[in-house]
Amino acid sequence: MVSLGIILAGAEVFTNGIEWLGKRLNLAEGAVGSILAAVGTALPETMIPIIAIFLGAEGAGEEIGIGAILGAPFMLATLAMFITGVAVIANRKKREQFPRLSLDTSVMSRDLGFFLIVYTMAMLAAFIEVRWWKMVVVGLLVLAYAVYVVQTLKVEKKVEEEHLSPLLLARGNTSPDLGLILLQVAAALGAIVLGAHIFVDSVDNIARLVGVPRFVLALIIAPVATELPEKFNSIIWISKGKDTLALGNITGAMVFQSSLIPALGITFTEWHLTTGALLSALLALGSAAAVFFQIVIKKYLTPYILMVGGMFYVAFVVLVVTGIIQ
Repeated sequence: MVSLGIILAGAEVFTNGIEWLGKRLNLAEGAVGSILAAVGTALPETMIPIIAIFLGAEGAGEEIGIGAILGAPFMLATLAMFITGVAVIANRKKREQFPRLSLDTSVMSRDLGFFLIVYTMAMLAAFIEVRWWKMVVVGLLVLAYAVYVVQTLKVEKKVEEEHLSPLLLARGNTSPDLGLILLQVAAALGAIVLGAHIFVDSVDNIARLVGVPRFVLALIIAPVATELPEKFNSIIWISKGKDTLALGNITGAMVFQSSLIPALGITFTEWHLTTGALLSALLALGSAAAVFFQIVIKKYLTPYILMVGGMFYVAFVVLVVTGIIQ
């Protein structure tokens, strides 16, 4: 879709600008990576539900928004994990400890522990009828992500500063003005909003033509198109033996996508989830739990447990294709 191309291009420009903004503001590397860069890389899949909920057609917008909100954690916990596991096996000849990954298990257990707690809270909120109590859950989700960021920054390890790509609006300038940086960030944000708006309308039209629920299309198409290309960074890191970076790239995004974004959905929608929506959440939680418990119990991780997520993803798609999930 043209809309997804606009979103991804805008995200690339936004991320480039936000990295330079962090440098100009003299923010610590951890703050840039965990806060500014996290916002940049998550922006495409985040803007789709925001635009759907606020600017989409009545009913359709909310359905597409909820599908996109649930789609990111589902894809990350299943398909992205599977691809990473395949990458480990493909590079097994380079690995002396194969099948064990060279991994900081404390980072993984922390991320997955947060994910299992906050995503379960978000799903349970769907069964709460009293609006006030739903807003309590929203507050807890926001607080949980704040605690996660603080913990992440506390254990930050100093690494060598990586070379930044030139600012796209000033390729020949090694120290661009703050105004130019902000202009690039604003322009990129505008492109992402435009692309997300077109995408929401497209999903609604396609759903009408083929008779597939809007939330299913948003749940499957949006995260694969916006998140999966970015997660191929994990394959590169796996090939270099940087397993903690590879999996942290996925699990860090899982925490963000299962806390702040569902909080937005709970706040601005009725947050009533269909059977298919709940099933996708349960599959995501099951895949993440399998990885979490191997790390906690065995104190190591193998690619085979990561590949379980692929089975869950295929199972969900088969249920959609066969019409069992409506």
